[in-house]
Parts: sequence; C-alpha cells; structure tokens
Amino acid sequence: MGEDPTHGVEASAVDLGSSRRRRPASASPAPRPTPGPAPEQTVAPSDTPAAFDTVAVAASAGGLTALIRLLSGLPEDFPASVVVVQHLDPRHRSLIAEILSRRTPLHVRLAENNDVLAPATVHIAPPNRHLLVNPDRSVSLSESEMVHFLRPSADLLFESVAAAYKERAIGVVLTGTGSDGAMGVQAIKKMGGTVIAQDEETSDFFGMPSAAIRTGCVDFTLPLDEIPSALVTLVMKGAVA
Repeated sequence: MGEDPTHGVEASAVDLGSSRRRRPASASPAPRPTPGPAPEQTVAPSDTPAAFDTVAVAASAGGLTALIRLLSGLPEDFPASVVVVQHLDPRHRSLIAEILSRRTPLHVRLAENNDVLAPATVHIAPPNRHLLVNPDRSVSLSESEMVHFLRPSADLLFESVAAAYKERAIGVVLTGTGSDGAMGVQAIKKMGGTVIAQDEETSDFFGMPSAAIRTGCVDFTLPLDEIPSALVTLVMKGAVA
C-alpha cells in the first residue's frame, strides 16, 4: 500500500572548534588517542526515480473488471500516482474504492477536495463529481455542469492532468461506451504526454477506446493484461520495448 514519499535524513553539522593551550616547556605532550572506526552513517533511501508522475485512467461500461486487472498488476512501490474516472450511478453509494483496495497493493481511496496526489496511491472520482488535478498536485472536486451528459468527465480529468503534469502524464482509456476521454487524450498528447488505449478484442465495450484511437493521439493500443506491465516500464524506465 502506497504511502507518502520517503524523506531524506537531514544531517546537522556540528562545529568542533578546538583551541590550543600553551604547556610549560617541561610538560610532556598528552598521548594522542587511537582513532576508532568511523561511526556508521544511516542514509534514508532516495525516492524511486520515475519518468512519469501520474497515470490518469478513464473507464465506463465494463470498467470495474478492467480496473481490477489493471491495478492488480501494478507493484506496491509504483512510483507514480493514479487518478481514475469510472462512470458510476450517482443514485447509489459507491463501493469501488473498497472493492479495488482488496485487489491491488496500492492505496485506493475516493478522492476528496485538497487531497494531494502521491506515488502508489489511487484517487477515484466520487459519483456525480468532476475530478480535477491542480498544478500543485492537489485535487479539486466539482459539481459543475455535465460534459456530454457525464459527471465525472474523463475529458476534464485528462485536460487538468495535461496542464498540471505536461510531458510527465500518461492517459489510459479503458472499456466503455461513448467517446468520453477523446478530447482529453488530445490535450495530454499536445502537452507531450503518452496515451494508451485498450484494444478491441479485450474491451467489453470499445466505444471509448475507439474514439481515443481515432484522434490519432494514442501511442499504444494494447490488450488489457499488457497495460500494467507497459505502465511499469514507461514509468520506471521511460520507454516500452
């Protein structure tokens, strides 16, 4: 389960100034102590370097199963944050965070206002709220008007992530009906980010991935089970073989 990034150990320097005293000429010099082994220094581990800082995921119909398979394939030390828009029925309390948290080593939570994105942590848009990421990596939730009859909107999430993270953002479009996310992937690509879409064969509903692919902004079209390893390779190594 992901936590806040490890902070380095702050070492304080102590000035050991010494002064010499004059000894009488007849005095013998004091014996010099034999130096012992240097004290062992404890160094906090540095943060795992990452080529990307966040992964934004969009899903709709068939999305819960797809999200389980995607998130279960990411390691507990995944060095990027994950933000998710899954279209949910606003009339019912969502259990998606609880369901996903049992299937992935990452920390999963429904997003709240002013949450700060962190590595190995998944923030999910709550029902009937747009999820936006701010330049300071904090989260804002909004009840502003629906976008293409949807709230939350993947397009708004992707556009905010593109503005905040620029070339250090990855957008992922999973199974779903409609075209939500198609405008957003163009924003991610315009800012230098990378886009992945689920392929038709493994999508329960190919509407959203297909709309994203038709924009010409998708870098990788992959079977669902290959997306987690592609994300690990991209985030940790910066390229997919």
